Amino acid sequence: MQFKDKVVVVTGGAHGIGQAIAEDFKKEGALVEIIDIAEGNHYVGDIASKDTLEAFSAYVLEKYGHVDYLINNALPPMHGIDECSYEEFQYALSVGVTAPFYLTKLFKESFNEDAVIINISSSRDRMSQANTESYTVAKGGIAALTHALMMSLRGKVRVNSISPGWIDTHGNTYTGPDAYQQPAGRVGNPQDISSMVLFLCSSKASFINGENICIDGGMTKQMIYHEDGGWHLD
Repeated sequence: MQFKDKVVVVTGGAHGIGQAIAEDFKKEGALVEIIDIAEGNHYVGDIASKDTLEAFSAYVLEKYGHVDYLINNALPPMHGIDECSYEEFQYALSVGVTAPFYLTKLFKESFNEDAVIINISSSRDRMSQANTESYTVAKGGIAALTHALMMSLRGKVRVNSISPGWIDTHGNTYTGPDAYQQPAGRVGNPQDISSMVLFLCSSKASFINGENICIDGGMTKQMIYHEDGGWHLD
C-alpha cells in the first residue's frame, strides 16, 4: 500500500493503459480521479475543452485540496495529412499537448510535496508511419513538454514521460510475425506501462527527472535492412 491515500489524477483512464494505471494505483491504496470522454463511473468530459479542464480541476481540489500524481494519458486521435482537417489537427494537439500543460498549470499551486507528473508519449515521438501526423506531433509535443515542465517545476514536482511501443489494449495474444518482429518476442500490454508509472511515482525513482523512457520491447533499437533477419521490402 505504498500509495495509500495519495491523490492521483489520470486522464483517459476509462480504458486501455489509463485504466491499468488507475487500477494499479487503487490496489496500492490511492485515491484515483479519472477524467475520460467515455461514459462511466468517473468524471466525464472532453479535455480538449478549456472549460472542462477548469471544472475538473476545481472538482478535484474541492474534494481533496491537493494532488500527488498527475498522469497525462488521454489519447489524441490519429489523422494523416491526406485527410486531416485543420480542426482535427488542432483537436489532437489540444488533447495531447494543451490539456497536459493546462492541467499542470491549474494544479501547480496544489501539488503536494514529492508530487510527480507522468506524461504518456509514444515511440512515435521518434519514428513514424505515413499518414499519422496528428497523433505523432501530439506525442512528440508531450515528450518535449516533459523536460520543459521539469525545469519550470524543479524542486517542487518531478516530471517524466513514457513512450510505449505497440501495446495491445484488447487482451489479444499475438503469434507469428507480429510477435517475433519484436526483439522482446511479444507485443506489449498495459501492465508493462502501468508498472513503470508506479515505479516513477515511487521514492525509488526520486533521482529520475525530465526523462523519457521508451517501453517498446526494443523495436526502436532494431536496425532494419532489406533481406536482413527475415525483413523484406516489396
